[in-house]
Amino acid sequence: MDRRSFMIGTAVGTLMLSARTLAWAQDAEGTAPDLNNFPRNETLIVHNPEGVIRNPGWFNIWVNGGGGWSNGLHQLTMDTLWYIDPDGGVPGSSKDAIYNALASGPWEYNADFSEMTVKLREGILWSDGVEFTSDDVVYTVQKQIEVPGMTWSGAFSTQVAEVTAPDKYTVHFKLKAPNSRFHAIFSVRWNAAWIMPKHVFEKVADVLTFDYNPPLSLGAYTLNSFDPNGTWYIWDKRADWDKTTLGLVGEPTPKHIIYRNNISTDNRLIEMRNGNLDMIHDLSPEGTFSIIKDDPNVHGWFKGFPYAHPDPTLPMAIFNHQKPMFQDKRVRWALALMLDARAMSMASYRGAATLSAISIPPTGTHTRDYHGPLQQYLIDYEIDTGTSKVKPYDPTIGQQIADMVRPQFGDDVPTDPEAINKSFGFGWWKQNIPAAEELLTAAGFTKNGNQWMTNTGEPFTFSVQVPTEGVINRLGVIIAQTWAQNGVQATAEVSPDSWDRQAAGDYECNIAWAVETWGGHPDLSFFLDSYHSEYVAEAGKIQPARNWMRWTNPKLDEIIEKIRGIDFNDPKGLEYGTEFVKLHLDEMPNIPIMSYNVFSVQSNLHWTGWPNIENNYANPVTNWSNGKYIFTQIKPVA
Repeated sequence: MDRRSFMIGTAVGTLMLSARTLAWAQDAEGTAPDLNNFPRNETLIVHNPEGVIRNPGWFNIWVNGGGGWSNGLHQLTMDTLWYIDPDGGVPGSSKDAIYNALASGPWEYNADFSEMTVKLREGILWSDGVEFTSDDVVYTVQKQIEVPGMTWSGAFSTQVAEVTAPDKYTVHFKLKAPNSRFHAIFSVRWNAAWIMPKHVFEKVADVLTFDYNPPLSLGAYTLNSFDPNGTWYIWDKRADWDKTTLGLVGEPTPKHIIYRNNISTDNRLIEMRNGNLDMIHDLSPEGTFSIIKDDPNVHGWFKGFPYAHPDPTLPMAIFNHQKPMFQDKRVRWALALMLDARAMSMASYRGAATLSAISIPPTGTHTRDYHGPLQQYLIDYEIDTGTSKVKPYDPTIGQQIADMVRPQFGDDVPTDPEAINKSFGFGWWKQNIPAAEELLTAAGFTKNGNQWMTNTGEPFTFSVQVPTEGVINRLGVIIAQTWAQNGVQATAEVSPDSWDRQAAGDYECNIAWAVETWGGHPDLSFFLDSYHSEYVAEAGKIQPARNWMRWTNPKLDEIIEKIRGIDFNDPKGLEYGTEFVKLHLDEMPNIPIMSYNVFSVQSNLHWTGWPNIENNYANPVTNWSNGKYIFTQIKPVA
C-alpha cells in the first residue's frame, strides 16, 4: 500500500478533471492539486491510505467497480441510519457513542426481534434539493435484494422478508428470523449500508455498470474535482449543510476537504512538515517518533509515548483448530506462556504497543467496561498444568515496558499508573517456560533433546504466517523465533495472501486479528455472532469472517444465543460479554496480544481541535467514515 511517491508541483491544468468525466487510473506517479486555489484556513488536507484508485471516476459505492471509498466518498457524501464511534462520540450529540443520523431515534424492535421499525428525520435533503424519505430506504433494500452482486445484497437478501414505508418518515422491516442486531447493518463503525437516492437510481437501466459520476450527496460535501490518475479528490461544503445530519452535530468548518492517496511513508512526513497534509492516516512507529520530535505542531492520540491510536481490532496468534496439533487447550496455553510480552512489544511497535491479555481490544470504552473491572479476576486466575498450579498474569508488564522506553523518550513516557494502563495495556502473561513444558507434557507431548514431539510422535512443527511488512510482520517473526528457541519448530512464513489463505483454512498459525469491536459500545456482536458454531466451515471450505480459527464450543454458542435474545443496549450485554472473556481465557482458542495501534498524526499548523485520549470525541483514523464528526470540531488556526 502507498508505495509510490507523491510528487508535488505538477501543473494543475493537465490534472483537474470535470466531475462528469470518467477516467481510468494510470500507473504514473501521484500528483497534488494546486493549493493556491484553496486557502489553507478554509481547506483541510487528509491522507487517504488507499493506493492508486484504478477507476477514479467510479462513485457507485453499492457496486465494486474499482473506485475508492476512503477518498471522501463514504466520509463526506454517504449517510445511513446510525453511527457508532469507536471512541466516545461528540458530547451532547451521541449517547454511548451512538449517533441517531438519518433515524430520528433508536431502532425499535417488536418483542421477539422479528420486526424493526425506524422513524426517520424530516427535512434532510439530497444535494440536488430532493428530500430524503422512507422511499429511499425501501428502495435501497429492495434493489439490493433484487440485484445480486451489489455490496449489501447478501446481508439484505438473507435477512429481510419484507420492507415497507407506512408513511413518508417511517420504515418497517419484517425479518426472516428474529435478530436483535439487524440494525447493525445500518450502523456505521467503519462503514455500513449506505442509503441510495431512489430518484437517481430508479432511472438507471443497469445499476451494476452505473458509475454514479458525479455522486449525489446526502452528506455535507459535494464533489469538486478529482485526479484522472486517482491520487486526489477535492470536496466542497454544501451551502445547505444544515439540511444534512452532520449539521445536527455542528457546522463543518472546512470549506474544502482534499483527500490525497498513494503517498509513500517518507513523503507523508515531508508533506506534513511542509504544511501540505493536516491528517496522516498512519506512519511507521519510527516515522511517528521522528516527526513528533522534530515538529512541535504534530501530535498523535496520546500526548506522549506511545502516540498511536488503539484500533478496535486485536492482533492475535490465530491457530487453525482443524489441525490436530492445536485442538488441546493445554497446547495453546503452553504456546502463550512461552511468549515474552516485552519482546513482542519492542520488536513490533518499538515499545509503543497497547497489550491485551483478554480477547477485547484495549480501546474506546473497553478499558472501562472490561479491562479495568477484570483486573482482579486476571490476577487471581490460575492454571493447573498437571504438575503445578500457576497464576500466569502479570499486571506490571505495562510498567516494565514504560521503564524500558523511558531512557529514550524521557518525559514523553507516562508515569501515572492509569495512563500507563491505557497506553501500554493493563498487563499480560508472564513468560513461564517450566509451566509451558508441564502443559505440553500433560497433553502427551514429549521432548527429544531440544525438540518437542506431538502426542503422535511427530515433530511439533508449523508455520506462522505474517504479512510482507509492517508491525504485524515484526510481531509474527518474534513470536515464531521465541517458540523455536523453546523447542517448537515454528517458522515465520511471509504470506502476501494470508487473509485469503486464512479464510480457506490453508494455514496453521496466522498473525492477524479475529476480533473487531464497536469500540465505543460494550456490545460484542460485531465479531462474536460470527463465532457461533453454525457458521464454522468444514475443512477445505471457506470460513465466514472472524472465526478464522474455526473454534466451536457449546458454552460459546450459549453465550452468543443469549446476546442474540437481548437488545443492543441491554446492560446484560456487558454481563454476557464478560462471560465470553472468561470462557476465552479458559480455552485460549487464539492468543490475544495487542491492539492494532495506528500511528495517526495531526498537525496544528493550520487546524486545531483534534481528538485525542483526553478529548476522545472521535476516532482520528482518516479512512473511517465516522471521522466526519471531526470536521465539526476543528477550527482554523488563522
